[in-house]
Amino acid sequence: MAYQPKLPSILGASVLDTLDTPALVVDLDLFEGNIERISTACRKANVGWRPHCKPHKSGEVAQLLIERGAFGVTCAKLSEAVIMADAGIQDILIANQITAPAKIERLVALRSRVDVAVCVDNIDNAKALSDAALRAGCQLRVLIEVDTGTRRAGVLPGEPVVELAKSLVDLPGLNFAGVMTWEGHTTQIVPPEAKEAAIRDAIGLLTDSADRCRSAGIPVRIVSCSGTGTYQTACRLPDVTEIEAGGGIFGDVRYSTKYHVDLDYALFILATVTSRPTPQRIVVDAGKKALSTDAGTPLPILVSQVESVSFSAEHGKIELSTPSDKPRVGERVALVPGYADTTIHLHRYIYGVRDNRIEVIWPLREDSRLL
Repeated sequence: MAYQPKLPSILGASVLDTLDTPALVVDLDLFEGNIERISTACRKANVGWRPHCKPHKSGEVAQLLIERGAFGVTCAKLSEAVIMADAGIQDILIANQITAPAKIERLVALRSRVDVAVCVDNIDNAKALSDAALRAGCQLRVLIEVDTGTRRAGVLPGEPVVELAKSLVDLPGLNFAGVMTWEGHTTQIVPPEAKEAAIRDAIGLLTDSADRCRSAGIPVRIVSCSGTGTYQTACRLPDVTEIEAGGGIFGDVRYSTKYHVDLDYALFILATVTSRPTPQRIVVDAGKKALSTDAGTPLPILVSQVESVSFSAEHGKIELSTPSDKPRVGERVALVPGYADTTIHLHRYIYGVRDNRIEVIWPLREDSRLL
């Protein structure tokens, strides 16, 4: 039976009336429950947890995760890594390639502050990284990104990984640390047995590549993989050293309905009803500038049955299956994000609520191209 995510228990809290809308709110009890679920799975499997920070870009949230079991962070890009370093995070993996000359210079400058690692899948890029590191008087950790089926970045598994690893160990500015992959092509496979088999096959290509490197006399310390959509299987697989699942700490519609992950709806957008043109239509002040719709349709939390949901720039339109006079104009409606990763960056703060009070406010830093 499919897991039924818990809905936020704070929706009736009077403290929500103090927030201007649209506002990004997290139910701290459900949020901490999601964190505990992921961290416990990693701990029981004796696998490190390096959660992705791309959903929140918040040093405060990253530090909280480290307090609760994570040992470092994964970033999608350099500017996120700078934000994490500014927050005092010391072990950072950029699960991407850094190729622009200006960004390479900023990367090696960051290396003087923290132990940052970066992914490579091209020898010319690796040589540029090595040269920059030597000029800066440092060594830069690198991981080879392996394409295990997602068909995005990465070298093919097996011997292509070994050949690139042999070249990397000869570059004096680099420290070859391991391999990583994102088995994203497996996330939406059904039924569960088929999904688990596909995850095992994909990560098997990664661990086999690591074994081949070791057989060639090249040490491989890190075998990194998995997001929220695959962590439940990936953390139990042999030879995996760390899991990158991070977005699921908040829970959203995509993780529940597309990825079928057992996590709760901790995050929501608080909106105000601005119009009730008909007994079946609700208009709220949260549109595409407050909620993303690219990877999942936001879920209104209402007593009445929802027929459809649509969004324009500043308006959300909810059509009910049957007429209802509630909610009324001026009342509040909560919507679970379709996909938290592409919703959170639309806001400046996350309001953490528990026991009818705002317990914490996390500022969300914008990326700076100058970082």
